[in-house]
Amino acid sequence: MTWGHAGGHGGTPGGERILIALGGNAMTAPDGSATPDAQAAAIEAAMARVADLAAAGARVALTHGNGPQVGNLLIKNQLAAGVVPPVPLDWCGAQTQATVGVMIMNALERALAARGAARPVSTVVTRTLVDASDPGFAAPAKPIGRYFPEAEARRSMALGQVWKRFGDRGWRRVVASPEPQEILDADAAAVLLEAGHVVVAAGGGGVPVVRADGALRGVEAVVDKDLAAQLLARRLEATTLVIVTDVENAMTGFGTPQARPLHRTTVAELTGLAAAGHFAGGSMGPKVEAVRRFVAGGGRRAAIASLARLGDAAHGKAGTVVES
Repeated sequence: MTWGHAGGHGGTPGGERILIALGGNAMTAPDGSATPDAQAAAIEAAMARVADLAAAGARVALTHGNGPQVGNLLIKNQLAAGVVPPVPLDWCGAQTQATVGVMIMNALERALAARGAARPVSTVVTRTLVDASDPGFAAPAKPIGRYFPEAEARRSMALGQVWKRFGDRGWRRVVASPEPQEILDADAAAVLLEAGHVVVAAGGGGVPVVRADGALRGVEAVVDKDLAAQLLARRLEATTLVIVTDVENAMTGFGTPQARPLHRTTVAELTGLAAAGHFAGGSMGPKVEAVRRFVAGGGRRAAIASLARLGDAAHGKAGTVVES
């Protein structure tokens, strides 16, 4: 795999390939509201930041979270179960990829046009290959959807779902989160990127599929979108991966008096800090692992940063930055 593109290894992202992974907070209101209007406004604001990078000459690809959107569909499943059959989780992933993708396309095209940098934006509804024997399937642990009283959880458990109690907050469904092995539709995204499109792909980590008897089938699981993002970035030969979240930096010693922001770091240091338990498995852990894998696998730079610092993070001047 070749990692250098227009812009080479210089100090600006102009002409380079940048993969931006937007967290779910970039798709909802600051209070977590996921109404259509709240989602549209949040995406509009996020795309203004993305457009600044693309207008400066970067070849940009995007991926995004979809937790709130899938959560809404799961609620509809439950409420309407007596009227229409509930759809499986892989269908929910495909639907939200398309919905969020269209909203991103519309907002980003407007933002690019306003900057005199009009270009096409495309969405690829993407499948992600996982292993049917992944240990996550034997011990589902990824929470999805909202909290419910025990009686409601028991009704869903009778249909074969796995639910877990989270203290006084109530019960929540848990599913497998298997390791992503391959972004199956990345070739289509690569062709579009090469043709000058801004590409949206692997939203929500992609629709998880397994191979069975030589064919692909969807499974009830959720792929971590940051781990999928680093796979997509490597396939698209990106030089830079930026994971956008709701904090300025990853932290060591989080929640303790020794907490400190992590600024510039290395693959070796990240590996050691992760092994020492500094990054929570359900939140910052996958982000740190994604940037670590990307740079260890040949990427030039990766960063974890807030949306407000996206441009600086792409330059390696903000957030938690790891470079080769």
